[in-house]
Amino acid sequence: MVDVDKVLDEAGLKNPHVHEFVKHWAGITQPDRIEVVSASDDARLLQESLEAGELEPAGEGLYYSQSYHKDTARSEERTIVATSDPADKGVYNNWRHADEIKPVVIGNMTGASQGKTMYVIPYLMAAPGSPLEAYAAGVELTDNRNVVLQMIRMARVGVDLFENLKDPESFVRAVHVTGDLENLGQGTPEDKRYFVTVADERTILHFGSSYGGNALLGKIAHGLRQANWDGWASRKFLAEQYMLIAIQDKQTGKKYHIAGGFPSASGKTNLAMMVAPGALGERYYVEFFGDDIAWLWVGDDGKLYGMNPEYGVFGVAIDTNAITNPNALAAVEEGTGAIFTNTAYNVNTNETWWEGKSPDYPEDVEGWRDWKGHLISERPAAEQRSKDHVWAHPNCRFTSTMSNVPNESPDYDDPAGVPIDGIIYGGRTRDREPLIRAIEDPAEGVYDGLTLGAEATAAAEGVAGQLRYDPMSMRPFLALPEGRYAQHWLDILDQVTDKPLFAHVNWFQRDADGGYLWPGYSENLRALLWMMDYREGRVTGTKTPVGVVPTKDELNLDGLEIDDAVLDQLLAIDVDRWKQEIDLREAHLKAFDGLPERIWEAHRRVAQDLDQA
Repeated sequence: MVDVDKVLDEAGLKNPHVHEFVKHWAGITQPDRIEVVSASDDARLLQESLEAGELEPAGEGLYYSQSYHKDTARSEERTIVATSDPADKGVYNNWRHADEIKPVVIGNMTGASQGKTMYVIPYLMAAPGSPLEAYAAGVELTDNRNVVLQMIRMARVGVDLFENLKDPESFVRAVHVTGDLENLGQGTPEDKRYFVTVADERTILHFGSSYGGNALLGKIAHGLRQANWDGWASRKFLAEQYMLIAIQDKQTGKKYHIAGGFPSASGKTNLAMMVAPGALGERYYVEFFGDDIAWLWVGDDGKLYGMNPEYGVFGVAIDTNAITNPNALAAVEEGTGAIFTNTAYNVNTNETWWEGKSPDYPEDVEGWRDWKGHLISERPAAEQRSKDHVWAHPNCRFTSTMSNVPNESPDYDDPAGVPIDGIIYGGRTRDREPLIRAIEDPAEGVYDGLTLGAEATAAAEGVAGQLRYDPMSMRPFLALPEGRYAQHWLDILDQVTDKPLFAHVNWFQRDADGGYLWPGYSENLRALLWMMDYREGRVTGTKTPVGVVPTKDELNLDGLEIDDAVLDQLLAIDVDRWKQEIDLREAHLKAFDGLPERIWEAHRRVAQDLDQA
């Protein structure tokens, strides 16, 4: 049996509550060794992983990782929020009673780390000194070295950070055990995987994966699910799957901070990392705070403040290129220490590639392996360069620290956070949603977020054009029942004296031939500039039943050639389509118990305005 107290003391981890936590779980998982890690251990751990074949070199200071082929993404059906009160059950949080599910997970974890090292990762999901520090501290136990390396990139990891906590007992207790990935019955009735956040105990128990949010417990499990619960339980903050940016007007020196929620495949990362279009670049600069999580709270001055609790970027690589996201490519250049997962990999040249990285597949297939490790050269010729036989997994990723992103904000690590001027929502929608519509009433803004959705990607999923609703883009991450979550939003906003402006954006309108009407990417900045102009009273827009839309002359279109008729379509409100949408929204909202009356009032107000349009 490992002498836990000795190992932790020698590492400088003196916190008695951490000692108790590690000893308890070492007795259950039964590792052969225990090691406390800090960010300073990164180079050594990388070398050990290369020597063990867990990583491959992918260029100077770059690394390639391949996960088990049945372990490539989040598994929502196996992800559970557990508490001791059945009243905590919501539509989307996949609630189970803690007394029911904990013994099952603990049973699977028992003895499952034999022969392995238990890594102790003390981390912070906030800058030291943050007003939310008490909710940001965590200790993850894992038996997987790659998880340690990814956590070092995605969280602030270090014994010194942890030993200076104001409340040494207030930390999330997170346990990750990989399990025998080839014998877990993934996708069968015998599936042994469980990814459980025991929210009212501030404990996270994940078994049966080494991938992404299933294993990096500071990220989604702590940063979203546990924080979603903690924010409500403390009545102090909101934890949302939001990007966070600043738009700097270099002419006036003014900065505007905008947070926003977007369902999957709706352009959130590209928006967060965008570069101003060439014609606007001399005046405007976009600063990056984060592309995935924002914690929001009310400051002493009555303003809404926000921060990104993460330390890095865990981005989808597919379609990331010099046009769609040049800042992302820069963040994974040689020397950045970035880790690629489940892209294609060339064993001869150590290069990585993914669909969309370049217009065409690499000319020479020699040495290239797909994300499962199979040689492309051994495929039939017709399958070597075919979209039906991909080289990279659709959810392939890159992991890099925030400091590698060229437009990282200098205010990113400010523990005081930054004031939030606007909150945007945006889903992939071919019609009904204009380029942008502003929403002034906070309750109506929350209502709009609760009815956020994106079009189903497969016709079999439902009516053509019907949305898959994703409230606030939090559908897979909610710990709370939806009615309570909505009320918490209203309660936080009620405390704000200088309220943010809400807006809904849509870059994905299509013409009759299926082509996109708006050029997207860096040009999306133009819609956000109008939003801030509207907030400041510099423009008035046109009032519609669903918000205020720009007039054509109010959008800054310098350097952008766009047909006048196309612009009309981009800013139009199709009342008939919206009436259909209102009926679908009502059915969606009726599924949520205890939805605040103010949300229903906002719904009825929009419906009535549409009837009178």
